[in-house]
Order: sequence, then structure tokens, then C-alpha cells
Amino acid sequence: MSDSSPLPPVRLHPEAELARDALSTPLLARAARLARWAGEDTRVDAGGGLVEELLPSAAAHLGLTGDEAAAHASEAWRVAVDTGLVEIVDEEEGTVAPGEDLALLSGSPHDVLGVWLTALETALADASVPDLDDLVDAMSAEDGGGQIDFASLDWDPEAEQEFLDGVLGNLYLLTVSEDGPGDGPVPLPALAASMIVPSDMGEPTNDVLEQVSDAMMRLDDQFRFLEPVGIVEYQPVDEALMADADEEPAAAVDETDVSRYGMVRLTPLGLYGLRSRLLEAGIAAPAVGDLADKGADALLDGTAAFPPSAAQAETEQWLDRREPLAAARELLAAARGSDAGAPLRRLRCQQALSLVGPVAEPALREVLDDPELGGLARVWLVERGFGDVPAPSEDMVFWLTVDTIAAQLAAEGNSEELQGLVEGLAQQHGGFFAAAWKVDHPATADVLEAMGRLHPDKKVAKEARKAAFKARSQQGG
Repeated sequence: MSDSSPLPPVRLHPEAELARDALSTPLLARAARLARWAGEDTRVDAGGGLVEELLPSAAAHLGLTGDEAAAHASEAWRVAVDTGLVEIVDEEEGTVAPGEDLALLSGSPHDVLGVWLTALETALADASVPDLDDLVDAMSAEDGGGQIDFASLDWDPEAEQEFLDGVLGNLYLLTVSEDGPGDGPVPLPALAASMIVPSDMGEPTNDVLEQVSDAMMRLDDQFRFLEPVGIVEYQPVDEALMADADEEPAAAVDETDVSRYGMVRLTPLGLYGLRSRLLEAGIAAPAVGDLADKGADALLDGTAAFPPSAAQAETEQWLDRREPLAAARELLAAARGSDAGAPLRRLRCQQALSLVGPVAEPALREVLDDPELGGLARVWLVERGFGDVPAPSEDMVFWLTVDTIAAQLAAEGNSEELQGLVEGLAQQHGGFFAAAWKVDHPATADVLEAMGRLHPDKKVAKEARKAAFKARSQQGG
């Protein structure tokens, strides 16, 4: 996941709903049941794990059967200890008691989620560890039988944790992006490839495909392990495909049966958990609603880089908490400015005002003579059928045009929509460039240069570049 650009905002479910989800996850539910089951006769080993002879009864208490029952019980116990649901009273005697944090599971949603986040960290740490049998086989006899020989195991704990963190980061980004799958699942091959295949690589080499295949098998194990903590819903890789892995590389899949190679999606709880981890790591990970209690300046600046639907959702929450006329006045005041971010603020202001009803009319009329806001005010009033709207001067029309294009450039870059706008302007106004370079707007030269890049007609593009040169000369830059 790239740190160079801000993450799109995530839409989180209410904390009360997330807390209910957390309490019902198999791993935390089992940990809580074992914490309440533990008594005076419960004993742990030096590492805090249940002594082996107690594992069958712990598994039976949890209703677990089969070959993995003891392992699942041991995992749940470790989570109970790590989350403070169980407290080790005497390490030498190996005695335990219910932990103080056990009461948090009956507390506020925030308390419950705090316990679950600790359980998530335990699960993520365990998911990065290879199979225990492999670890035992890799114990170095020369080291006295107590140290793991990482070299013989070919396992780098830090690298493995970084890989899993990177995969989950990419899954988060795919989920919150407007052009991503949203609530839908992500194919495991695509997720593995996002970590292995360079972005500038055309056709992957056989070596890269083999690395992707190996990564998929690791992720298959890890997502199976993580599903009980509630972070993902996972459809595992088809067992038949793994049996034939030597004959058919798992990365070379057909679109029609890609689901056989594993499908994973973040749950609402998983989105909450990963966002919390991103924030803890110092990464800006906004959520829709973060700006609802802040001023209009924070709203317009904060939503500047948001995708359209997220910006609208954030603005709707902001407006819901305010009286419409007062909100309109606050938005207009925050939209003023001649800094580089001002055009996009005014665009977001215009979009926000489109959500306010006719009651905002007085606020728009108050700024009709404002050189920065008068143009958008006239557009708002005319579009809603209000009468007695003064016609804009030619200077205001050109200023608003430059401001609008500057905002679109900041929001979308050289998009097809902007190219269409540029072509339309040049076609409708034969003398556009002759007048546009004189517009007293900080972005005039940049806008004209962009029009020169975007217009497909070489003659028109040349006119735009000449106008940009004149504008820059006029600005003394």
C-alpha cells in the first residue's frame, strides 16, 4: 500500500453493531468462555499456555471436537491471557484467576472493541508463524534444543509480518476505493499479485508467477487462521487445485473459475480493525463522519481529495447537524481565498450547496457582488429558478471559468470529462484565449497550459500555450 497519497475515507458501521460482531467472533467468544471456565485448579505452563492435560477438557467446554480441537482451545486460551480476560496469579505455581478486563466485555461498545483489537493483534502475530511442527523440526540441537534456527527454517519473522501487513493494507485500500469491489470479495490471485508483480511489468515471468503461487498458498493458510477473529470472510483455495499445484500453477487462472483459487473480503469489523492499526502506525486513514463536528473550512479542505460519493456522504453528515441557512453562510465564508487549494474548496462548496434547499437563498444573494463567490452564487440561484438574478459581467464569467477548470484539475487531473469541457469552451468562444490570459486569477497560467495539453486540435492547443505564456508574463513569473 502506497504512503504517497491519502487513503479514501472508510464508511464504518456504528460501534454498537461492531461490538456485537466482535463478541460473536469465534475466537473472542471462546476466549471469554475459557476465562469464565478457569478456576482454582486451572494450571498454565511457563509460557502462560494451558498445561497439556487440561486442553481436552477446555476443548470439550467449548464444544470443540476433532483433530484440531486442542489447538483451537489452546489458541483461545492464549487470546484470553493476552487480552487480560485471564490473569496469571502465580507464575511459579501456574495458577490463574479471571482478569480485570473480563468485565469490559459487558461494558461499552468502545470497551468491547478495545478487547477485540488486542485479540486481533494476537491472531495476526500467530498467523505469521509457520506450522508448529516445522518449527519443532527446525530446533537446533547445537543450541541446546531451546532456540529456533531461522536459517534452516527459511523464515524471517519480521519479513513475514511485513508481508501480511502489506496484504491487509492492499485489501483495505481495494475495499475503500470507489473503483474497488466494495463489499464484494477479492480474488486471492489478485491480492497475492499486488504484493509480488511490479506495477510496470507487462507479462509476468514464470519465476514471478511461481512467487505469486507460493504467496497464495501462504495467504490461504493465513486467511483460514484469521477468519475466526472476524477480520475477514474467506472462501479457501479448492483442495483439488492444491493437490495439482505441480502440474497447474495456481497463479495462472481462468476468469470463469477464479473463485476456486480463493476469495477474501474484509468484514465491517475487519475494516474497523485495520483502520485502527493504520492510525496507530501514524497513517492518515479517514472515516466518513470524521468532519461532521468540525468547521466548514475543515470540511472543504478535508473532502478535497475524497472521491465524489465519499465527499457527498461526509457533507450530508455535516449538514445534518446544522441549520441550513447558517450552514450555507459558513460554507461560503470558508470557500474564499486565493491559495492553491481555493478553487477546489469552492467546487466542494458548490457541491455542498447543491444539497441545501431553497432556504439558503439569502446566503447566496449576500455574496452576489463578491468577486470570488458571485459567479457560483448566480449559478445556484438560476438553477433553482429564482428570479431577479443579475447577469454576470464578462470578467466574472471568465474568472469563474478559470476557477472551475483549476478545481477540476486539482480534483481529477487530466480527465476525459475535463478534456470535453476544454473542447467545448474553445468551440463556443472563438476569442476565449485572447481574453482568458488577462483574467486576474492565480491559476490562469496553469489552466491555460492545461488546456494546451488537453485540446486535441494542434492549432487550438498552440493558442492556449501562447495565452499561458502571456498570462505568466503578466504575473511576473
